[in-house]
Amino acid sequence: MEIIQDFFKTTFTFIKDILGGVQNLLLTKDVYSWQTLIYLSIFSWLMSYWAQGIVIKNIIAFGGWVFLISGTAWYTTDKPVLIPGTAMPLGALITGGLVSVFAFGNEQNEFNPVSFILWPTMSALITAIPEFFQGTGTNVSTQIPKLEARQKIIVLIASSMLVSCWLQVYFSVNNWVQEYPSLLKDNLNNSVLVNKFFTAENYVTNKPPRNGDIILNKLVPIIIERVDGQPWSQIERFLKNTKTTNSEVGKLGRNIINKELSYREKDFWQMAARVKSIDSKNPDIYNLDLLSIWKGPTFKVHKNPGLAGVKRYEYHFKRSCRVEPIASTAPIRSGGDNRKAVIECEGVNYFFAEPPPPQG
Repeated sequence: MEIIQDFFKTTFTFIKDILGGVQNLLLTKDVYSWQTLIYLSIFSWLMSYWAQGIVIKNIIAFGGWVFLISGTAWYTTDKPVLIPGTAMPLGALITGGLVSVFAFGNEQNEFNPVSFILWPTMSALITAIPEFFQGTGTNVSTQIPKLEARQKIIVLIASSMLVSCWLQVYFSVNNWVQEYPSLLKDNLNNSVLVNKFFTAENYVTNKPPRNGDIILNKLVPIIIERVDGQPWSQIERFLKNTKTTNSEVGKLGRNIINKELSYREKDFWQMAARVKSIDSKNPDIYNLDLLSIWKGPTFKVHKNPGLAGVKRYEYHFKRSCRVEPIASTAPIRSGGDNRKAVIECEGVNYFFAEPPPPQG
């Protein structure tokens, strides 16, 4: 029986101590305290939620952020805990994060990249501010930091800015990956900044990029529908016009690229065609090569003998089609060509890690 009584007594004492600690933390006998500022911030946010009008809501919310940042800074500087290996208090890191979110966040995305990038620098500046003041409470005056403090401030701010720069590099590279996913298919072994720590199927290097294959697959059925069964005289003009810069194939390809690729990489893809006669005895039989060409950066370059500089190393996908005329069963018009065009394309695209062939 005594064992049970001791157990309950110990348990109740433990719970009482926890509740007492929470009460001392949340409730204060002095109005001039950090708890008051935290409660004011909560009250301000509640009032902002119920307020009418965007201007009033923003003004009250602004006050809530000011109270929260001030209360957090006050609490964390009373008993500062340094981050191991640095001169930065943990409270300054927390306060710096709140200041960054408040200053650079927005309603749609409070934790945007700018908030993360400037977080270390903001924290370092907050850590340095007390070194420019002396005194406590309301009896505070400015001062020039001592010599040893100046060195600590400079090293802390400089190292924090370096961390911010590396965070900027991370977000920039991540943005490139999202906007130009085909770059991940390239060889990054020679890069001094980027290294891959994952081998997901979608990001395996030295494999053909999917986007070039996708847009070429979308183009082929359109070309087949455009050519098959049409008057041969019309299709022959269509084939000869593929050699021009403003060809119909290029326009159709650009429409597909703009529709299928919603990111900036679409500017580096180009659709083109190469046409040549494959039978000298029957020059009306044509080979039509449909190409999707990558004109963006790659890790390879090749020297163009016609240019003094170095040109990007392009690569391309190709789908070959055979176009020829057949006799039509319709009555032949006097002096006219009554033949119809037929087209037959290969079933797969082929990838070539080299520039496309020149126009014939």
